Amino acid sequence: MVSWYPLSVVALLLLGTQRFLYKVAAEKRCSSALTTTVFMATVTLLSAAVFFFAGESTPHLAPLLLLALLNSCSFAGATIAHIEALKHLPAGITFPLTRLSLVLVILVSIVVLGERLAPLQWLGVLVGLTVFAILAREANRVSRSQPNLRAGFCFVALCILCGAVASISSKLAAESVSKAGFMALSYLFGSFFSLGIEFKWGRKTPGRRVKPAILIGAVMGVLNFFGFYAFLTALARGPLAAIALITGIHFVIGIVLSVVIYHEKITLQRSLGIGLTLVALFLLKQ
Repeated sequence: MVSWYPLSVVALLLLGTQRFLYKVAAEKRCSSALTTTVFMATVTLLSAAVFFFAGESTPHLAPLLLLALLNSCSFAGATIAHIEALKHLPAGITFPLTRLSLVLVILVSIVVLGERLAPLQWLGVLVGLTVFAILAREANRVSRSQPNLRAGFCFVALCILCGAVASISSKLAAESVSKAGFMALSYLFGSFFSLGIEFKWGRKTPGRRVKPAILIGAVMGVLNFFGFYAFLTALARGPLAAIALITGIHFVIGIVLSVVIYHEKITLQRSLGIGLTLVALFLLKQ
């Protein structure tokens, strides 16, 4: 049986690449709601196929429905808020700030779930949180020259809250219900939630592009299906605090790809953040 750590790293790589596509969608001025709808519909189809062909059972239907609904609404909200934030702030600022949801997740894992980590793993958590502090400080400095600053940070705050709820509900689901069934229902609900937003506000967005949104959303769905399944499997075998931090560092992939593809600046603080991320990953493996 594969342990939780390599599964977490696989989830990190896949989800990090998927999150970078948020940046691509923002750069191409795609409707965030339409992109999210296609993305979630793709995961729904893949998860439903696995659920039915694998013959998984659902002995606890009520908890499955409740957790799926909670997860879908929070994750869809986080996805839309993340893409909208990237339209107002650079990726090097938006990606790390949105991951401050991990502070809430770690607190819940300790206070509510009673999780315990080894001393070196706690050091890894502290190093990981230091990464967020360094990049958040840079965000405060750089953001003064950004237009629509208030809107950008409002979307970041919404993303933080929704992201924390999504991670906690995923942990509860991983330990109690069918993973494929949870994913299928969660993303199905999320598809309807995002589609409702698209019909309400998305179609009114000037200059929105439909075809790129559909293509990007479909690719995001494939990456997320495999990444999220690895994430849920890891949660069923290991501690929420460590796994959430490892997968939460996926923003580093987004920063690196944004530098390579969109030529965003790689500052001293961002370089330090990437280096400390690698240190945190090593410590959390202990």
